[in-house]
Amino acid sequence: MKEQDSKLDLAPQPTNHIPSKAYPKATFAHSEGLAEGAPSPDDLVINLDPVRIGMVAGEISGDILGAGLIRELRKKFPNAQFEGIGGPLMIAEGFDSHVPMERLSVMGLVEVLGRIFELIGIRRRLKRHFLQNRPDVFIGIDAPDFTLGLELALRKQGIKTAHYVSPSVWAWRQKRIFKIARAVDLMLTLFPFEAKFYDEHKVPVRFVGHPLADLIPLHSSKEKSRQELGLDLHKTVVGLLPGSRSGEIHYLGDVFVQAADLIAKARPDVQFVLPYVNDARKQQIEEVLGNHNLALSIKLVQGQSRTVMAASDVILLASGTATLEAMLIKRPMVVAYRMSAITYAIMTRLMKAPFIALPNLLANRLVVPELIQAQASPTNLAKEVLKHLSSAEDQRALEGVFTNLHSSLRQDASSQAATAVAELLTRKNEIREK
Repeated sequence: MKEQDSKLDLAPQPTNHIPSKAYPKATFAHSEGLAEGAPSPDDLVINLDPVRIGMVAGEISGDILGAGLIRELRKKFPNAQFEGIGGPLMIAEGFDSHVPMERLSVMGLVEVLGRIFELIGIRRRLKRHFLQNRPDVFIGIDAPDFTLGLELALRKQGIKTAHYVSPSVWAWRQKRIFKIARAVDLMLTLFPFEAKFYDEHKVPVRFVGHPLADLIPLHSSKEKSRQELGLDLHKTVVGLLPGSRSGEIHYLGDVFVQAADLIAKARPDVQFVLPYVNDARKQQIEEVLGNHNLALSIKLVQGQSRTVMAASDVILLASGTATLEAMLIKRPMVVAYRMSAITYAIMTRLMKAPFIALPNLLANRLVVPELIQAQASPTNLAKEVLKHLSSAEDQRALEGVFTNLHSSLRQDASSQAATAVAELLTRKNEIREK
């Protein structure tokens, strides 16, 4: 994947909000004659009627988004009823979950096939329920393989639908956009480049920002994080994040450990920290370390991945959401990914995006190195990490880029999403192709 020639525009990217002509502003109760300094209409009650809102979240990240969205929608619709499938955070906000969310949390083709009839059955029951007990709007949160089909079925019957978190349709399997266009009245995206893609395909869209950008402060203290982890405040720290899944550690664990050994030989002052998500992953990592007779010390930490990132001078990590977190924490990073040869062959044919790391996608140019498959060798990874460690000027420049990208994503995502859904709820039905 080649570096693009285009220069980075450090100005905040356009939000691609839906034009007012397409989405008229809602009529807010008691919004006339507001005093100076009073809450904006976005914070005021729209409707005291018992609005019914259907929602489905399929995993922990969706539960977090759903809980934030429910909180903000309750400000506008105090008597709203929320039901469908959600996790503990959504339930704590008063959500009625018909099925435990973990029944949808299936990863991998083989695992999905093993549960396919159960998943189909759950979706059919939800469809029947929502057609018999029609919600004012249905919102699918991520989990597109499950939620988009349900959204399509409900929308065909005249129920308004929204989808929160775009599938990676801009990156691969782009023909899915035609099904999405039929399935949703509104797409809520976390990234501005996603909104641009939907605009180009005439799908109603609202860029709402990313909740992590709201959660993570613009400045993260390196010293405080090192104190929390018990690290030497004066030594160089390299964070190792080979991933939280078994498959990721299988493909990247060995090369990360070997790369760390090469870095340690070149820079004996470096201390390494590696967070693990649970005991199973810790055991897997310890087995990797045991396979190598290396005079290398790596501090293993349960959880606290963001603290490890904040404590680091450079982060070596697997491609994924962690690259966004590292960017928001403003740390230089080297991104790697490996997969089976068959999967890689298929992915390279289907991929349309020029990059895999979110910082590069957001910047629309190569700002952090990406090493994929054979390129992700111990020697290459160590070389890139050492390059970052030796250039304080590059680190400062990168921090400036990351700060601008962080600001562009810091939009108060839950509030923005709730406002967009409220506008969808309060506008008159329009004739769109179903």
